[in-house]
Amino acid sequence: MPQPPIRIGLSGALGRMGRQMADAVQADARLALTARFHRPGIVGEGLVSRDQALAMADVIIDFTTPAASTDLARVCAERGGPALVIGSTGFDAAELAAIADAAKTVPIVRSGSFSLGLNMLVGLVEQAARALDPDDWDVEIVEAHHSHKIDAPSGTALMLGQAAAGGRGIDLDTVARRARDGVIGARPAGEIGFAVVRGGSIIGEHSVSFCAEGETVTLSHAAGDRVMFARGAIAAALWVAGRPPGEYDMRDVLGFNAS
Repeated sequence: MPQPPIRIGLSGALGRMGRQMADAVQADARLALTARFHRPGIVGEGLVSRDQALAMADVIIDFTTPAASTDLARVCAERGGPALVIGSTGFDAAELAAIADAAKTVPIVRSGSFSLGLNMLVGLVEQAARALDPDDWDVEIVEAHHSHKIDAPSGTALMLGQAAAGGRGIDLDTVARRARDGVIGARPAGEIGFAVVRGGSIIGEHSVSFCAEGETVTLSHAAGDRVMFARGAIAAALWVAGRPPGEYDMRDVLGFNAS
């Protein structure tokens, strides 16, 4: 007997990714788009309230803001569901802790990027960082996005930085250089640098360079269409429905973290 479709609610339904997600969900027979909501007070265009949406969905897909996503996770945990797929970026430590706490009660997939190719890049960066001596190889991460993006470095760039730091067995916060300006002196060994570009309609470009005397290795990924993020979010929604509570990421969804 065929399984009924998973009921999907969309948070931030009027945003760029919200509209993209609506099209992708409606095109997938395994899913049913049962509710769409935006900020409190925003009505029309088939929207419902957040509380109504939570009662109508098995999984909420959320591409909004750190504050909105954190509050959504709290509310879902208080009511015991539904599951969450969170694609917002730019969280601070307190917000991340609140989401981790909510994940003790409901399953949450949170990722800085839902691209399959990008998540493959994360794994390659971690392997390269593990193999290349930090005293000889400098790590520089460059990311570019459209002019409307509000956080920097991007969540994806931070994922790549964490992968590089993880490969070296260190905490990213102890070696990250978020900006350079003025007379800053020589680059310390082991530093992981970030550079940011904002402009036009760039969907997302990321590169990680390992630079040594006489040679450079660069690993990169470019997004050509936001539909790839929608595909990844759908994969996450299909995977997380019915899972036990916990905070997961795309490497769990793709089976990379399986023991």
